[in-house]
Formats: sequence, structure tokens, C-alpha cells
Amino acid sequence: MSDTATLKQLVLGRKDVQDLSDAETELPPDLMTVNMGPSHPAMHGTVRIVLTVDGEKIVKSDVQPGYLHRCFEKESEHATYTQVFPYTDRLNYVSPMINNCGWAMAVEKLMGLTEKLPKRVEYIRVIVSEMSRITDHLTCTGASAMELGAFTAFLYFLKAREWLYELLEKVSGARLTHSYIRVGGVSKDLPPGFHDDLTLCLDKIEGVIVEVEAMLNTNKIFYDRMVGVGAMTKADAIATGCVGPIARSCGVDYDVRRDHPYSVYNEVEFDVPLGTTGDCYDRFLVRVEEIKQSIRILRQCLKQIPDGPTMVDDPRVSLPPKAATYNTIESMIRHFKHIMDGIRVPPGEAYSFVEGGNGELGFFIVADGTGRPYKAYVRSPSFVHLSTSSQLIQGHLIADVVPIFGMINMIGGECDK
Repeated sequence: MSDTATLKQLVLGRKDVQDLSDAETELPPDLMTVNMGPSHPAMHGTVRIVLTVDGEKIVKSDVQPGYLHRCFEKESEHATYTQVFPYTDRLNYVSPMINNCGWAMAVEKLMGLTEKLPKRVEYIRVIVSEMSRITDHLTCTGASAMELGAFTAFLYFLKAREWLYELLEKVSGARLTHSYIRVGGVSKDLPPGFHDDLTLCLDKIEGVIVEVEAMLNTNKIFYDRMVGVGAMTKADAIATGCVGPIARSCGVDYDVRRDHPYSVYNEVEFDVPLGTTGDCYDRFLVRVEEIKQSIRILRQCLKQIPDGPTMVDDPRVSLPPKAATYNTIESMIRHFKHIMDGIRVPPGEAYSFVEGGNGELGFFIVADGTGRPYKAYVRSPSFVHLSTSSQLIQGHLIADVVPIFGMINMIGGECDK
């Protein structure tokens, strides 16, 4: 038997095939269902996408976030308002300082402390939030480039991210899960030499951005893999509730920091970058430009930050000094009640929101007068954006799932709440 005849038999399992064209006509026309993730490295951990494909073309998909067993909203009902801060760290664990700020602002709104915070506290919160925004965008753009083969760009951006992580570790004592913000202020002041350290860090990051832009912006492979891929219209972005860089890449001119200013964002100047096509390339460009704007904000904050206390002068929320705790019965009791029973938040409900790395990050709290939330809800942008991924990948090739999913920047901790 010839090699050709053997091939025909293997293809159709029959001996009377005359030529290979018969094999093509006899192949079943059914669509194929394949799994992408959770073991696929581009799926970021727990996500599984069940793809229905016609050859390499995606005709249908079922996106399943999977389970990290985070249970943020239910856990918060059994923790004091201060004990929730470590839980917020593990929502968007790439930029946890912003999560800390959002939770603190919601509790402060319920307690009527929003207008009483020291100015230095507000500046510190903006500084650590913008540092976290940069780390978020560096991770997203660097990892997405790496998944398309641009490993050098990934290493350059992760190197820059590490500089900020080291500096945030000096501020909070922890590299990633900081738990630095407190209701009514921050846990401690900025460390000595922080101004010079951050200025040097920003100078180096600006140099890295120039290098990576030279590598990627006009690179044919990167350009072809990103342009026109996963495009979303402005109308679709609004209809699906998209926010942050994803919405702004479609031309949705919305940024919480500018449109609903909080902390001291009304005292600094910055631009809100917008795209036009809403594809992966525009999302990349918007995120890189936002890094530059965050650097601009940070430089202004370093010049304008005043001296002053780092906690509101309100015994309902602030812990007494350690020396007083150890030496006076009143301070010891106050410390004990604050830790064990929690901050007593008046009954009511409040929603507070900030501009997270992926857009509007909101916390809704229902208080019942005890030291623990009666109910807590987080408006997590990653969950909203993940819900659009099935629509974005439809009609594309399997290989296009990688850049589309990467530039959505899904963070598992926010999705599995």
C-alpha cells in the first residue's frame, strides 16, 4: 500500500477512497468545543473559557471566572471596620492601596469625617494611590506584551514596578498587601527620605517608558496583534458599564478623579487620555499615557504636601498613643474597645467610589450602629469588564483571546468576591 493510500485510510477509515479531495468533503462539519484555561498561562489563574470554534475562528464562548474563595462581602460582615482593610488588599492585589482608600472613604462618609481629615492625610492617600496605579498599569501592559512574545518589555516594566513596590514597602511595612490606610487617616507618616526616593524612582520610570515605547509602539508584530483586535464601540462600553482605561480607549470621557474629585485631586493638574477605536492597541496606549499622568500628579503632590498630623483628632476612630495605652487605664480601655469591638459607625448606608487601576471602584456599606458592617458590597470593575470578554472575542481567532483578555486586565480577587 502506498503512503497516499495509507493517509486516506487514516483520514476516513475506509479503503475505497480515490483521492484526498474525497477526504475533505467527508470530514464532519460540526463545530468543536475546546477549553482555554484555567491551566493556560494567559488565563491568569482561575478563569476558564469554553470556546466553540469553527476551525480557528471563535463562534461562541462561555467565560467562567472560577473560584478564588475570596468571599469579600460575606467576610466583611464578620470583621470590624478596621479588620476589613486586609480583605480589600486582596481584591485588586496589584494596586491594593487604592482599595484601602475606597473602603476608608466609605466608612468616613458614614461617620461624617470626610471634611475633617488633615490635609497631609489626603495628600499621602493620593501619593500612594497614584503609585499603585502605576504598578497596576505596568503589570497589565508588561504582561500583555510578554504574552505576545515581547519578553524584554515585560522585564523592563516589572523592573520599574519593583522600584515602586520597594518604596511602598518602606511606607507600609509590606510589599504587596499593605493595609496602610486607616479610617480617619493612615497608620503612620511617610518614611524619612521618601521625597528624594520617589523623585529618583519617577525619573527612572520615565526612562523605562521611553525604552519600552521604542520597542513596542511601532513594532510590526505587536502592532498587528493589537490593532483592530477586541474593539468595542463607545455605545457598547456605556451599555455594559465599562469604566477606566477600557471605556476611555473607546472615547468615554469619564474619570472619577476629575468628574467627582476626592482627596486633593482638585488641587492637581492632569489630563485624561482618550482613545478612538477601543481596540487592544488603544487600551495599551491609554494605560501608558495614564502612567505619565500619574507621574505628573505625584510630582505636584511632592511639591505641595503640607506638614501636619496623619490621623483625624477624633477618639472614636484614632488609637491612643502607645505610651498612654501602657500607662493609663482610660487609654488602655479605649485601645481595647477599638480593637475588639471596632469603630462604632452610626446606622445608615453610604456608597463611596474612587478611580481604581481598572476604573470606578465603589464600596457600599450598610451600618447598624455596631463595630461591624451589617452589609458590604464592592463595585469591582474587573467583574464588569470580564462580563464583556465573551462579546469581544467572538469572531476572532483563538490566538486573539490572549491580547484581548490581557488588556481587559482581569484581576481574580475582584471577580470572585
